[in-house]
Amino acid sequence: MYWIPAILWMALIFYLSGRTGSELHSLFPLIDNFNPGHVIAYFVLGPLFYLALHKYNHRHPYWQALLFCILYGITDEIHQYFVPTRYPDIFDLARDLLGAGLGLTIVYLIKKLKM
Repeated sequence: MYWIPAILWMALIFYLSGRTGSELHSLFPLIDNFNPGHVIAYFVLGPLFYLALHKYNHRHPYWQALLFCILYGITDEIHQYFVPTRYPDIFDLARDLLGAGLGLTIVYLIKKLKM
């Protein structure tokens, strides 16, 4: 049950990742550069993974959440290989990692402040 938000968010990422460039521009007509979207998407996904892992008392939920984000980011880039006008990009994966890291850092700092 705690995994449902992460799974739904992953489904949204998968859906958007499967759109061509022109489809993305018609969905988001005011956005010209979608590179920050990677950071934003994984900024949300990292904490969602963390929450699910934390609820199940995993030993290292921050590192495991980051690992899951990296693995999902890799599969996302592979998926884009099969989408017209899209291609896998190591810099997109770096942006995914940046977003996940920032999101998880904020979760960590919030938890520290509450203690």
